[in-house]
Amino acid sequence: MKLQTKDFLTLPNILSYVRLLLIPVFMVQYLTATGIGDYYIAGIIIVFSGLTDLLDGYIARKFNQITELGKLLDPIADKLTQIAVIICLFVHYKKMWIIIALFVAKELFMAVNDFLLYRQGKKLDGAKWFGKVSTAVFYACMTFLVAFPSIQATTANSLMLITGFFLTLSFVLYGREFFTMYQKSSK
Repeated sequence: MKLQTKDFLTLPNILSYVRLLLIPVFMVQYLTATGIGDYYIAGIIIVFSGLTDLLDGYIARKFNQITELGKLLDPIADKLTQIAVIICLFVHYKKMWIIIALFVAKELFMAVNDFLLYRQGKKLDGAKWFGKVSTAVFYACMTFLVAFPSIQATTANSLMLITGFFLTLSFVLYGREFFTMYQKSSK
């Protein structure tokens, strides 16, 4: 991967830097929150981060600003943001460990298979629709949990269940994608 100076300063990559910088801002805001307004602000930070995620991909494709650095930065910013959110939420929702376990299992599975296929000269070509849907559902449900920490336990559990379902669906469908890629490489 050859990086050029201009790759560092594309608008999509700058948006990814902003997302990375928002992670500690969100964590401090959420973990030190004392009133509902503080939780709303933490929720707004997550919404803003999610919007910059959508925007950076759109701008990169629309204005031909796709870079090798961006292909690395975007998923890193996305995963680190998701990790920060679920770890912070674990403070208030002990059942969040299920989401953490699913998330870690899925991401490890993806990383190992990406690595193994890369060694064979193949790679998964970007995020699939089900990965994007899973991410959107994750952000919607987790933002609600962040912004409204005093919701009823049944509502919180339902949001975690929905998130878990879509994480599992994405996990299974990516597994199918990898299986197909392995089958093609063995022929």
